[in-house]
Amino acid sequence: MFSHIMLGTNDLEKSKKFYDATLGALGVNPGAIDAKGRCFYRTKTGVFALSKPINGEPACNGNGSTIGFAAESPEAADAWHQAGLANGGTACEDPPGIREGAGVKLYLAYLRDPAGNKLCALHRVV
Repeated sequence: MFSHIMLGTNDLEKSKKFYDATLGALGVNPGAIDAKGRCFYRTKTGVFALSKPINGEPACNGNGSTIGFAAESPEAADAWHQAGLANGGTACEDPPGIREGAGVKLYLAYLRDPAGNKLCALHRVV
């Protein structure tokens, strides 16, 4: 359904350090900065990008927004969470763990990135 997600940041280097660590814990290669100063993480399933806002205004997080990243296991979600905490992220929501509802069992870990964006690592438990 989605081709890419781009988040605004006021500090590209700080955000890149955070996402290199968290996405790296999920097996994604470090981001590459292009000639326009944007950082791209490319996988076979999509693209995640960081950029200073092109309108020159400060970047801000979306209230009520969450970006979810797929984790291959609960251990990968935990590694993602720990990498985020060690690289400028903050914990939010409940601690990482299993959540059940509507007949679905998920392992979830939540963080806020250095810019305040809410993120989740999600593993579907079979």
